Amino acid sequence: MCGIIGYVGNDNAAKIILDGLKMLQYRGYDSAGIAFHSGQNVEIYKCVGKIEDLEETLGNKGDVFSCGFGHTRWATHGSVRQPNAHPHFFGKVTLVHNGIIENYKDLIDKYDLKDRLQTTCDSEVAAALLDIFYSGDPFEAIRKLLEEIRGTYAFVVMFEDIEDTMYAFRKVSPIVACSHEDERLLASDLMPISLMTDEYFILPEDTVLEMNRKGITLYDADHNEVRPEYRKIDWKADQYDKKGYPFFMEKEISEQPEAIRKTIEHRITDGLPDLSKDGLDEDFVRDIDSIEIIACGTSYHAGLAAKVIFEKYAGIKTNVSLASEFIYSGNIFSKRPLFLSISQSGETIDTIEAVEKAKKAGYPAIGIINVKDSSLSRICDVSLYTDAGPEIAVASTKAYTCQLSLMYLLAFYIGLVKGKVGRDEARSLIRELQKLPEKVQEVIDRKDEFHLLSKRFLDHKDLFLIGRGPDYLALLEGTLKIKEITYIHAEAYASGELKHGPIALIETGMPVIALMTQDELMLKESSNVKETRARGAKVLVIIKESLLPHLGQKVDTILIKDYHDDFILFVAVVILQILAYYIAIDKGLDVDKPRNLAKVVTVE
Repeated sequence: MCGIIGYVGNDNAAKIILDGLKMLQYRGYDSAGIAFHSGQNVEIYKCVGKIEDLEETLGNKGDVFSCGFGHTRWATHGSVRQPNAHPHFFGKVTLVHNGIIENYKDLIDKYDLKDRLQTTCDSEVAAALLDIFYSGDPFEAIRKLLEEIRGTYAFVVMFEDIEDTMYAFRKVSPIVACSHEDERLLASDLMPISLMTDEYFILPEDTVLEMNRKGITLYDADHNEVRPEYRKIDWKADQYDKKGYPFFMEKEISEQPEAIRKTIEHRITDGLPDLSKDGLDEDFVRDIDSIEIIACGTSYHAGLAAKVIFEKYAGIKTNVSLASEFIYSGNIFSKRPLFLSISQSGETIDTIEAVEKAKKAGYPAIGIINVKDSSLSRICDVSLYTDAGPEIAVASTKAYTCQLSLMYLLAFYIGLVKGKVGRDEARSLIRELQKLPEKVQEVIDRKDEFHLLSKRFLDHKDLFLIGRGPDYLALLEGTLKIKEITYIHAEAYASGELKHGPIALIETGMPVIALMTQDELMLKESSNVKETRARGAKVLVIIKESLLPHLGQKVDTILIKDYHDDFILFVAVVILQILAYYIAIDKGLDVDKPRNLAKVVTVE
């Protein structure tokens, strides 16, 4: 959940590192820091706040350096204050760290470090141990450290007496690197790499990287040299530009029609789903008798919506589990389950550990992932990549719609293989799916209308959202967007549950959003709206046009053009994304970087 970048070369290290950190802010932005190697010394600059604050702290002091690394932090161990910012140093060791050392307290006692540490961070404990173990051989010190620590981590280290050189090693948390002419670069993900070259490699676990002016060398545990496996970046650095939008979130909302189209169109042949290019064949899914979806956050909500479609069209019992709960619960599965893991980054630690648990039990796994060559993709048997492109804003938008559209395709594919869906019906469903980009664009084009309606929520601390069936599932994701970026306490409720407790919270003036898109649920939902209004709620109804005559009451509405009941959920979610965005904008909040959150959750 932190961003790391390291550079060695002939250029201005400060500028390159700062530019890279700005691209990595979505991974953490409580504090930031840089360390430079200057001859026989290491100079450290760090501060609480954003990269711009670090830039101001640094001034032009970094112009003379050609070797260094930087870090942008999301606090796990230790509060948000300047001493706890990275880099950390102890004796001759300076390092940055992403992850958690689970046994750091035991190590403090074992090595009598309590009165020698300056911070409350687990990362400083690692620096102290490296310094204790270091006697001129960095590889021996790293080997001894790895024997002692437990947890997940990505470390980048400089030793004071080894000029213009850094070392990196990791477990689960990613490190990627590249060498381009006389420059070397490493980072916690590909964004900074794309500024330099389109070729990179992933640092394998159980290896140590040495990076200096001579080049990059990898060594295994026996100090044998390992040849890196270079890969190609399949997108361009300019995708990280806001392109005139005030925030990445608005840009990413607007990119959804094209992202959905790119995700589905190349997987359709003769009007039918075709996943052969992804490496998925009929034998892989023919005998499965259940689907176990594992995900977190927005991806979990996409899984809940997909469950309906898998059961309806693939005819397969589908369970959806929060990855963080799945890891520690006793699980009972069918004879031939398929595990379906969903993660935008492919680095979500809870999801990775859940899939590892399933794989150890011998079950097949498919990943729905946006980032190629991610940790999750290397665990799954088959990876189905969304084509959303980079998603920078912490609050996910286009990842959700792309994940869900891809799972619709997968459901129709499995339904065909198992004979639950005929070819004509499948073609009809695919035609509806192909309308999605147009339907989503229609609501994006109405964003000014939604902006005006969003103003009614600005002065409220609480918000109810109610719906039934697929509408309720859409509201779960919409509610998360509202919580994440507006800081309004928003809760989504299945409307039929109102009378079982939640309606006690309704009072005069309470804002309520009701979603009504399902023909067969219309009358029941209309009654639930009346129940809230009778208790003084101020209701905004998002409703399909053909259902409006059946509403039977005069309330403020957002009308959605008629669309297939199984697909209209996408449209509703995008409307809720836009409402949340404008509430946050009008409250003057940093939409892309909501407090306490980070984009990539690499720690439990």
